[in-house]
Amino acid sequence: MERGIRHDHPGSRITWTPRPTPRRCAVALVCTLSPSPKRSSSQLLAEQTMAALADHGVTGKVIRIADHDVKPGVEVDMGDGDAWPEIRDTILGCDILILSTPIWLGHPSSIAQRVLERLDAELGESDDEGRMLTYGKAAAVCVVGNEDGAHHVSAELFQGLNDVGFSLAPNAVTYWVGEAMQGTDYQDLDKTPEKTAATTATLAANTAHLARRLKAAPYPPSS
Repeated sequence: MERGIRHDHPGSRITWTPRPTPRRCAVALVCTLSPSPKRSSSQLLAEQTMAALADHGVTGKVIRIADHDVKPGVEVDMGDGDAWPEIRDTILGCDILILSTPIWLGHPSSIAQRVLERLDAELGESDDEGRMLTYGKAAAVCVVGNEDGAHHVSAELFQGLNDVGFSLAPNAVTYWVGEAMQGTDYQDLDKTPEKTAATTATLAANTAHLARRLKAAPYPPSS
């Protein structure tokens, strides 16, 4: 039976009004080395992921980190015009964080690493019950490149995101890797490969589901 609100009317059949599904919010941090308006495969895959999340009632925004002065460091606010505090507020105001990165020399971009370093500050932040402020939030990863390493890159980001309190659903990564030692970029393809599109759809479905479950059943207080 569909969950909803029961209406009993004398002399009439019982009817059910479906409960509205609360909308969820996501933010995608694009970690290309190139600032706007330069085209970016990482941005494209992040936008496609956000579109897939929209099919599950998730709204949000995409932020290209290279467009902002995110200072190096491991504090919540590094001062002197640091753009991270505003980005952090956006992350904490959302249910889902998407981290999108190119592959450089087999690793996440230096900007993706900087994002993880800034998220390290969350290890020292907690709510009234001792839980990190990132508990209850889901994360997922997008990876693009024209060299091997998508699984290695996602593994690095998965571990970092989990360390700083995010939860990951099954298949929480979508990626595209071109032929080794060739110059074709994801953004240059005539159409999105079916396998990548299907993987993006799975990421969106599972991550949206996890975010809903985490909201409904928070983690226990930390001792």
